[in-house]
Amino acid sequence: MSEQRCGMIAIVGRPNVGKSTLLNHLLGQKLSITSRKPQTTRHQVLAVSTVDATQLIYVDTPGIHLGQSKAINRAMNKTAASALNDVDLVMFLCDRTKWTEEDEFVLDLVARQDNPVVLVMNKVDLLESQEMLLPFAEDLARRCAFSAVFPVSALRARGLEELTQHISSLVPAGPHLFPADQITDRSQRFLAAELVREKIVRQLGDELPYATAVEIESFSEDERGVLHIHALILVERDGQKKILVGEAGSRLKSIGTAARKDMERAFDSKVMLKLWVKVKSGWSDDARALKTLGLDPLGDA
Repeated sequence: MSEQRCGMIAIVGRPNVGKSTLLNHLLGQKLSITSRKPQTTRHQVLAVSTVDATQLIYVDTPGIHLGQSKAINRAMNKTAASALNDVDLVMFLCDRTKWTEEDEFVLDLVARQDNPVVLVMNKVDLLESQEMLLPFAEDLARRCAFSAVFPVSALRARGLEELTQHISSLVPAGPHLFPADQITDRSQRFLAAELVREKIVRQLGDELPYATAVEIESFSEDERGVLHIHALILVERDGQKKILVGEAGSRLKSIGTAARKDMERAFDSKVMLKLWVKVKSGWSDDARALKTLGLDPLGDA
């Protein structure tokens, strides 16, 4: 029997570079929610991939961003920065050759790491010319000693096999931390809340980009194996509630239907989902409210 290997890999980058999409494809199934809107991911999520004797534990993080002073933004940055501690290696994701002040900030963070850092250049299928990648990667490599550079398309699952092989070669020998069939450290309640929030962001991202939060009030299974899930959606203003509910409840029904279908796939069970909307003014800058929602608002990281 091969020697067991196990390692933790932090996936970091600015918002909207494709970290959650990459994670889902590396895992081979949907775990982290995705949308075209930046800052969709708010929590740190562990994703576990066990293949033969090697267990890779990926840490998906919120996008590290600048210029936002609300408690929720501080909490998200702190969560992302803390993921760099106690991991065996770091995957630094950027969006092709698009480079921003936030990318620079993340590069400074990862360049200070003692553990290997892999540069992953995502969305390369959208480049007009692949020749642009080499000089750009060489410039970044002068500022951070990357163990390797991988051009990939997370959405189209291109280049991921080579990336996984490289990561597997870097993780240390050691016992697996999770059972082979476990894919995350998060509960079904957490995943249910995230799936509802994903549908809100996807359907109402322009009107309500970051004004909502989802809390699962009850999660139970009846004697027939049907899951009954009641979710509370928080918004900050009455006008936002009207947008979310929609005319005669049409938008809320659409969000609920899409979320329920994803839940049934994720939980392999029939789901009865009920959604409510509540106005809670200023929740995103309220430390107590954030703690209730599982976000630690302390610290300025």
